[in-house]
Amino acid sequence: MTVYPPDQRVALPALPAQPADTPWPTRSWPTGEPGATVDAPRLGQLLDEAFAEPQPEDRLGLSLAVVVVHQGRLIAERYAPSAGSDEALISWSMAKSFTQAAVGLLVAEGVFDIDAPAPVPEWQDPADPRRAITTRQLLGMVSGLEFNEDYVDGASSHCLEMLWGDEAHRDMAHYAASQALLHPPGTAFNYSSGTTNILARLVGDHVGRDEAFTTWFRQRLLDPIGMTSAEPRFDEAGTFVGSSYLYATARDFARFGLLYLRDGVWDGQRLLPEGWVDEARTPRAEDPEDGTPYGAQWWVPAPGQFVARGYEAQRIICVPDRDLVVVRLGKTEIDLAPDLNAWTDAVVACISP
Repeated sequence: MTVYPPDQRVALPALPAQPADTPWPTRSWPTGEPGATVDAPRLGQLLDEAFAEPQPEDRLGLSLAVVVVHQGRLIAERYAPSAGSDEALISWSMAKSFTQAAVGLLVAEGVFDIDAPAPVPEWQDPADPRRAITTRQLLGMVSGLEFNEDYVDGASSHCLEMLWGDEAHRDMAHYAASQALLHPPGTAFNYSSGTTNILARLVGDHVGRDEAFTTWFRQRLLDPIGMTSAEPRFDEAGTFVGSSYLYATARDFARFGLLYLRDGVWDGQRLLPEGWVDEARTPRAEDPEDGTPYGAQWWVPAPGQFVARGYEAQRIICVPDRDLVVVRLGKTEIDLAPDLNAWTDAVVACISP
């Protein structure tokens, strides 16, 4: 079974508060020397390994940026010669976690009841079984909709067709919402960029398209945390491509990770509704291919961690019991993922709980 029973409860580690003596990184990151719980020499070795010239592309791929934030302070960062601290890099599927945040903003306003059927225009026929799909099921990738997330085989991939097909890319949410129902909603996990773009359109239905969406998202989330480099991208229908396209600097991606590590609160202001981060990091199902647990637009790959993941091994890793955020951006082929995951695990292990 890839979907956990509804009554299954998982004990979640407490989310740490911002240390009283550490300013919030709204305008600039507070820095500091690694503390006693940090194996600084080993951390330095790992960064040297990833950014050696020439880079170990046969093992880790191309590393573009790594940022390590411990107890709210930036303690290490490294960039490739082709990148830098001010360069906005692509999120790929880390954007899904931003879409979860956007939905949360509207949940806080009472716009969405995530357990009610999602108001998707393509499903409004009373006889359409897709009409029963809830917003919570879309968030958890258990909608039951057909969608092949293959990134290689263009002949069978709905993902490649949606992002780059001649017609589908013009209105990605419509393309995804038009897929058939393969399983009863809530019964089978299927990782799908399409369902995230349906969610992004639902947000756009309330806040507007294109620049209206950007303005709203900046005012409500990005600007308050100082994420000034963030740039969402849109399809021709004006819908945020919430599955894949948000550009930001590594430091700004770290700001987003810190927001979630701080339970959606920033400098005394609650930005995300209470419990929304727990919604994201509670395992609801698991990927049948590798058994990795999934929450709500966030992966939960190890006990106590929750991770925004993207194609080519983009990562925002949040580790509550270490008060740690690690951002890794680069270009790593899928067959190198085990080595890259082992490397990021080693980085996390440099910081003791």
